This record gives sequence, C-alpha cells and structure tokens, in this order.
Amino acid sequence: MNVFIVHAHPEPLSFNGALLKTATQTLNAAGHAVTVSDLHAMDFQPISDRRNFTTVADADYFKPQAEESFATDHDGFAADLETELLKLEACDLLLFQFPLWWFGLPAILKGWVDRVFAMGRVYGRGHTYDTGRFRGKRALLSLTTGGPAPIYAADGNNGDIMGILKPIHRGMLEFVGFDVLAPQLSYGPARASAEERAAMLAAWETRLAGLFDEQPIDVGRY
Repeated sequence: MNVFIVHAHPEPLSFNGALLKTATQTLNAAGHAVTVSDLHAMDFQPISDRRNFTTVADADYFKPQAEESFATDHDGFAADLETELLKLEACDLLLFQFPLWWFGLPAILKGWVDRVFAMGRVYGRGHTYDTGRFRGKRALLSLTTGGPAPIYAADGNNGDIMGILKPIHRGMLEFVGFDVLAPQLSYGPARASAEERAAMLAAWETRLAGLFDEQPIDVGRY
C-alpha cells in the first residue's frame, strides 16, 4: 500500500517526531511504500493565495475556488502544490501526524489542507462524501494532546475528543471521500513518564501492523 504521512510539528525530537519515526519504520518494514511531507522541514507555506497557481482565471477578483477549478482544467497549479497533490492522489492511506492545538489542526497543517484540497482536483463537480474522489482510500489522524485522557471524555472539561475531531473527520476527510479510521490518541506525552511514552509508541507500532484490516468508524454518529 502507498501511505502518505503529513507531519506537522516544529521539533524533530518531539513525541510527534517519535510517532512519525515509528510509523515510517513499521510501515516500511511491513512492505508498504511511505511518503512523508514534513511541513516544517519543508518550510511549507500555508497561506492560500495567487501563488498557488501558474494560471489566472480572473485577474481582477481573486476567488480561490474559481482559480482552483481553472487550474485543474489548465494544468495550472504551482510546482510545490502540484507535488503535494500528486502525493495525495497516489496514496491508499492518508495519515496526519500532529499535536492538537486549540482544539484543531496546527496552522501549517490547516494551511496544507486549504491549499491542497483544491476544488475540481480534489472535490467538487459532483464529487463529495459518498461520491468523493478518494472513495476506497483511508485516512487516519494520529495526534497528541496537552492534557490527560479524562478531560477529553464526554463529561470532561474539554468535552468528547471525537466531537472535537469531527470537523476534521467529517468536514475534511470524509468530505473528499476518504473512509476514516479511528484516531490514534496519545494523551499528554509531555507529562508522561519515559515508560508511559514507550508504551504509547509500542501501542502505535502494534496497531500499525494490523491497520489495513481495520474497519472505518461511523463519523456521523459522533
């Protein structure tokens, strides 16, 4: 299988970096082809503007969706964006590796979605949800939190983690057709002991070994 990991953490030695390393090594060892976009290492630019395109649909008024659709029809995506689009289109599994910041994606990863999930090329023209272009492909969030698991329960201070993740699961991944797997949740690694962090990595490695046998979750009920 072709696995595309989009990694969003500024520190290579972070626990997110360790999760990325574990995923890359485990999946490669199992015979999968792994491609990684390390957004900070790439100095990926998250701002969506005319630099996304080599074509121009309307020089007087910038409407991103119109420019994306025009670029789709006229081979008009900038080289850095085209590279990411090709990685996305080639994958069987899309994996986001990131720390949960302010109940959402880090800005650099959200900007990646803003730029790469282009109208016409990735969605639209009758292709969303059940008719999405990525039907039959899978997506998975692997993330860390700042706090422990109890505060992300339904009765916790932060509320149910699945509710927090629904805008990503449903509004981004399922929207373009991906089947969503249960998230890999690493709670509070910064406050965990070395033994606890090692156990988290071991659990991730074990899960990765059987990942392609898992069934998608029902995002709609969360």
